[in-house]
Amino acid sequence: MRTTVEPLAKRPPAERLLDTAGALFAELGIRAVGIDRILAEAGVARASLYSSYGSKDGLVHAYLDRLDHRDRTRWNDAVADIDDPVDRVLTFFDLALASAPGKNFRGCQYANAATEFPEERIEPVLAHREWLLDTLVALLDRAGAVDSVLVADRVQLIYDGALAGSKFEHSTEPIRRGRDLAAELIGAARDARQAHSDA
Repeated sequence: MRTTVEPLAKRPPAERLLDTAGALFAELGIRAVGIDRILAEAGVARASLYSSYGSKDGLVHAYLDRLDHRDRTRWNDAVADIDDPVDRVLTFFDLALASAPGKNFRGCQYANAATEFPEERIEPVLAHREWLLDTLVALLDRAGAVDSVLVADRVQLIYDGALAGSKFEHSTEPIRRGRDLAAELIGAARDARQAHSDA
């Protein structure tokens, strides 16, 4: 049975606002998009913004919360049939490889938000990064990597750099190279654990 996407005009005002804002924020940046444009494109009255999100800041946080939830779900779905913990780690890079061209190489949306608001500690951004790091540590523990916390921190650093490089170069090659570097790092960490066990 085919499913259809409900037209924007038929969705609740809060959902229309969030959908419209999310698309505009991702394409143009958060500060570049005024609330009047969001309201006009969503076809929603200003009162609906205040009743649903309180302000543009509230809408921004809702957008980043949704982004965090979407990305966690996307990764969980992608690794559902993957048992090997290293392959699960590398899936972060694989998802970025698949999505970067469709996003016109805009880079990491969490980093973009943090760059636009350098004076703030944005909770959804911090929560996403904490989840990513915790997930990496747990997977590297399972993989038998020595110093899993240190290795996870380095893998996250490689991932951050790969996404930034992709944005600068307008290419997936930095992500591909980052994936290779992460795989090499994890392999070395596993070998070090094995060598320590054999000593």
